[in-house]
Amino acid sequence: MKRLALLIPLVILLVGCGGESDESSSTTTNGSTTAKGASLDCEIGGDKSKAELADLDDGKKHLVVVDTNKGSFTFELATKISPCTTASIAGLIGKGFFDGLTFHRIVPGFVIQGGDPQGDGTGGPGYSTVDAPPSDTKYVKGLVAMAKAGNEPAGTSGSQFFVVTGDDVQLDPAYAVLGRVTDGLEVAEEIGELGNASDPSGTPTERIEIKSMQLETG
Repeated sequence: MKRLALLIPLVILLVGCGGESDESSSTTTNGSTTAKGASLDCEIGGDKSKAELADLDDGKKHLVVVDTNKGSFTFELATKISPCTTASIAGLIGKGFFDGLTFHRIVPGFVIQGGDPQGDGTGGPGYSTVDAPPSDTKYVKGLVAMAKAGNEPAGTSGSQFFVVTGDDVQLDPAYAVLGRVTDGLEVAEEIGELGNASDPSGTPTERIEIKSMQLETG
């Protein structure tokens, strides 16, 4: 448990979300900024011109299929818990943002983390959203959540996400919930073994590429 506590701040890495704002492509309501293309009232940080949040029907199921060079897994978006985060990720998926990126950080028995265009844990989409997770959130195996910088408010999200591959990783409820794996968890677990347990930086033992991420609604 002491070893895990030391790993946590290193594994959930900083997400670069900053950038110059562009007020012409967004509107402000009650102090929050609503991104172009979305019906939600979301707080947008960084370069607002890059945020095109998707409109997701609450009454439908929205699945994200992650196709990697090691196989595919699927997770269902948590639209009710994290409406702004899921709308943002859906918008990025629609633009092909994740295609060709990697899982740049793998710690066996903990998480696999990807979605960074820089590939080193420092990048993001140029903007951020915020969906503070419920206080009773448990980061159990198969949960998909968003990485953030330690000095950012709870629930701040860019594009870096992680899939929990450990049984109970004891994370504080500070990371926005993106969804839960519904199919292919064994693929995520296999990817989760492609790291060095003694390396807290989580450098993969081989390249794990996200060939594509596709949104399916039904």
